[in-house]
Amino acid sequence: MKRYDHIVVGSGISGLTLTLLMAMNGKKALLLEKGPHIGGSLIRFYKKNIPFDTGFHFTGGFSSGGILTDMLAVLGIGEQIKPIFLSGSGSGLFVFEKDNLVYDMPSGTDNFRLGLHKYFPQETSAIEAYFLKVKKVYQSTVSLDLRKIGLSAETVDEDYLSLQQVLDSLTTNDHLKALLSAFCVCYGVKPKEISFANHARVAGGLYESVARIENGGEAFIRAFKNRFTQSNIDICCNTTISECADIKNDCVGKFVLNDGDSVTATDCTFTIHPREILKILPRQHLRKAFLERVSAFETSHGFFSVFGVVENADPLTFGPSIASLLPSTDLNGLLDPRQEGDGALAIIRSVETHANKKNCVVNAFEPEFYSNLKQWADSSVGKRPADYGEYKARKVQRITQRFCALYPQYRNNFKVIDAASVLTFRDYLFSPEGNAYGIKQKMGQFNLFGKLPLVNIYVAGQSAVLPGIVGAMLSSFIIARSLIGKEKFNHFIEGELSN
Repeated sequence: MKRYDHIVVGSGISGLTLTLLMAMNGKKALLLEKGPHIGGSLIRFYKKNIPFDTGFHFTGGFSSGGILTDMLAVLGIGEQIKPIFLSGSGSGLFVFEKDNLVYDMPSGTDNFRLGLHKYFPQETSAIEAYFLKVKKVYQSTVSLDLRKIGLSAETVDEDYLSLQQVLDSLTTNDHLKALLSAFCVCYGVKPKEISFANHARVAGGLYESVARIENGGEAFIRAFKNRFTQSNIDICCNTTISECADIKNDCVGKFVLNDGDSVTATDCTFTIHPREILKILPRQHLRKAFLERVSAFETSHGFFSVFGVVENADPLTFGPSIASLLPSTDLNGLLDPRQEGDGALAIIRSVETHANKKNCVVNAFEPEFYSNLKQWADSSVGKRPADYGEYKARKVQRITQRFCALYPQYRNNFKVIDAASVLTFRDYLFSPEGNAYGIKQKMGQFNLFGKLPLVNIYVAGQSAVLPGIVGAMLSSFIIARSLIGKEKFNHFIEGELSN
């Protein structure tokens, strides 16, 4: 049996981050990935020689001294990750389709705030109060500072108030409330379910800046692979843990892999969906209350995605941009599986280069709920029934219509290359329900994070601290601090940030 200091299960951005952090601190690490390639939803796919993103489209946190900038610097990959900031007129549109209203919102917290003042001159006090609350929460979350990571964040009143409650206390203007809560689609929780504090922790970075990455998620994968070759890391794809064995005093002594081999390790961290973790951990070592708690977790929505290209467009003026199409101002309804009709639709335009050719690419995605596709849940890729194909065709047609209504100049040149439902994402990315953000970050719900009932088993990942790439990476930094030790890890962080 091979012996490791640490095993990481799951190779999304959280698993990649934790594996590298352990190796950088002198630990021998094993990274296990259930799929054939590392990267999770960072992976791109290519069709007709055009690259398309699967799950990673844009991020915040790239401002000077921002949390993502610092994390990449510590990992030694900052120079390989090149942000393409969204700026200028038309780069951030919010469109209320039925009301025929378009808000062109500039990038940057102050610019966004001033833009709202321009559109809502009678709501000055509400807008200022909202951004003051966001700033208060963001600054009080000390884990957003790597030098203080792992310390308990100061609890603020907004941790116990929903986003909806705060917005309702500030204004009665439905369009303003919808604009201030529109980022809910980026983390998959209704305004009445998410705490204002967690909304602020996600939205704060997105207000500061929004960026795509040159070469998308592949840039992260390549950067980590380069660093892995310099480190004491083993990687096994098509591999996961099938059994935790030789348990003594609630400590796992041996990890049996799905190919029958066994390995030993001091610690093991799961960065996969909590329900998948329950399938691996021995039930006799888990309390009933713990099992019921995890089983009750509600997953976020996924997306129905359309991947297309605009032929003969000018790459110099095409993008990048994000347009959010909202059929109504009711974000709670738009994020409800019982919602009928059009859903919120995000349209991302970008210029992607492959084989020396610039492609004007469109990624359009609309929230989709696994519960609404259960009639086809037992089918698999390439073996779906005819009525599923008809469902996809209707979705593609409607999303195309909405795209062309917003950008009529592209009507004759827009070509759909592919489309995917939550079932597609489920089967390719090994997510139980094809959800985009794992377990919801709901008020009053304590997601799995840190040490589990088995003393050498830990949990990190997208569902642990905050959704999105920043939250997933942040969770791994916090776990690494626990595993390596506070003083040693703090010294490590200081050293890497001062280089």
